[in-house]
Amino acid sequence: MSDRTAHISPMTDSAQREAPRADAELAAVPTSATGVIIVDLAQIRANWRALVGRVAPAECAAVVKADAYGLGAAHVIPALVKEGCRTFFVATIAEAAQARGLAPEATIYVLDGLLPGTGSELLAIGAIPALASFEEVKEWATLAAARGARLPTVLHLDTGLSRLGLTGSDMNVIATEGRARSLDVRLIMSHLGCADNPEHDMNALQRENFDAMRGCMAHVPASLVASDGLMLGVDYHYDLVRPGYALYGGQAFQGGPAPVAPVLIVKARVLQVRHVQPGDQVGYSATWRPNRPTRLAIVAAGYDDGVARALSRGTGEDGAHVMFEGKLAPIVGRVSMDLITVDVTKLKHPPVRGDFVDLIGPGLPIETVGAAAGTIGYEVLTRLGRRFHRIYRGG
Repeated sequence: MSDRTAHISPMTDSAQREAPRADAELAAVPTSATGVIIVDLAQIRANWRALVGRVAPAECAAVVKADAYGLGAAHVIPALVKEGCRTFFVATIAEAAQARGLAPEATIYVLDGLLPGTGSELLAIGAIPALASFEEVKEWATLAAARGARLPTVLHLDTGLSRLGLTGSDMNVIATEGRARSLDVRLIMSHLGCADNPEHDMNALQRENFDAMRGCMAHVPASLVASDGLMLGVDYHYDLVRPGYALYGGQAFQGGPAPVAPVLIVKARVLQVRHVQPGDQVGYSATWRPNRPTRLAIVAAGYDDGVARALSRGTGEDGAHVMFEGKLAPIVGRVSMDLITVDVTKLKHPPVRGDFVDLIGPGLPIETVGAAAGTIGYEVLTRLGRRFHRIYRGG
């Protein structure tokens, strides 16, 4: 048998190692599971504690919108409550209702504000809307008058992001018309657009705008920053900070590492190991063809599982990887709905049928995965699929 034939024989490794490697960490995963998502709740709690220490005496809230950035609000919120977090930010009324069930005593703010006609629903939940337009303020004030009570309120200011937010003229009208007297304004907030870049002029400009716009209500607690902004220093902390991405191990700030650690591992199972010859078509549209005898691992993960189709690679292109036992192996060909193909030829001990490879984990952080797909770690988290088995540690 020639060296070449021995190298590509499908029996060389699989006959010796047909069963997956023993892995105590994965012992509880059903054999039918094509993948596993491991969320470290203890590390999320540790990340929150670290951020509390970073911003004290300001309060450290937690942003748990989008199902706690895809990691599972039903698990994350109770873990943070246990750690001492008492203030949560969500995006929608449905998220507020879920958070209230998980954190009965917490303060819950709704970033999407007041949708028309939803005031009574928000009050029933006990959630507080971040009012970002004069129309919302009028509707909330009208409801307050009808109820004969001052309703709890957040005023959300647009300090330069040109997205949601009250303008300076809105704030003047609110103050001069006395509408604020019918509202119990608990917080005045805004949001930075360039906080990840500490050198960007917009950060200081938005802070100056924020101070000027809230001047008529300077006595009200204030909140300007989220995960990246809290790294800009004490001048940006005010009374409350709103980390989200950093809680989940994200490192988007360009000025240095945040005091947090990764919380997520994603693994997918190898369905088959096969061998192809130079010029063979691999995957949809024949975008990748090997130039040498190649061993491929066919992995049970695709864009339904959060593996971006943008991670597809054609012949000669470098890009995304998976990891097996600490070694990187490139994704080749098209990412499909359920499958990816990985070139494992160069691995000294390549995976076999039934093994797991890492899609996210030590050596493959969410920022690296996001950059390979032309996106950011935030999107990597929130696009995690629902098919993989989930393990929550440290709850």
